Amino acid sequence: MSGRHPGEWRFSAPLWRWREGSWHFVTVPQDVSDEVDALVGDATGGFGSVRVEVTVGATTWRTSLFPSSEEAAYVLPVKKAVRSAEGWAEGEPAQVGIRVLTG
Repeated sequence: MSGRHPGEWRFSAPLWRWREGSWHFVTVPQDVSDEVDALVGDATGGFGSVRVEVTVGATTWRTSLFPSSEEAAYVLPVKKAVRSAEGWAEGEPAQVGIRVLTG
């Protein structure tokens, strides 16, 4: 599951919607979440967030991963523009690439 370079990972995960709201997320697999956590240590932003660059299909954007006690892993918010551009619907898995941004 680890990427070719330190701080980069690729995985497949389904898109899910937060409760009845409009927010959509992907849960970062537990092993990748553990590796991200080990990489960033205490150098996280507000709410324990980790800045990342994400690629799904032909779309790349910058956002943050957020720790979720409910999921026991990081979760990745996926904005509507990305879901629309990639034709990605709730419940469908997609290949996700993440790269931790430093500095």
